[in-house]
Amino acid sequence: MNVSLTPELEKFIASKVESGRYHSASEVVREALRLLEERDQVKTAQLTEFNQELGRRLDALDRGERVEANAARSKLRRKSEARRNLGA
Repeated sequence: MNVSLTPELEKFIASKVESGRYHSASEVVREALRLLEERDQVKTAQLTEFNQELGRRLDALDRGERVEANAARSKLRRKSEARRNLGA
């Protein structure tokens, strides 16, 4: 396989090899691909979880269950703040 990289990516890979953490450019690229695969798996799991939750909530609406708007907004704000704090 032959891959073309931008000069910036070539420099980035070279710096990783020069740091001593990796023995070759191929090792850096393999690690990057492993991380990309892991990220894709996480996103797929998140989407699956979202769709399941959406299904549960739509089912609840079909049963006539309702949520008080202010309570729902407060819960969403708390979840959003928690996610931002995890990323900090």
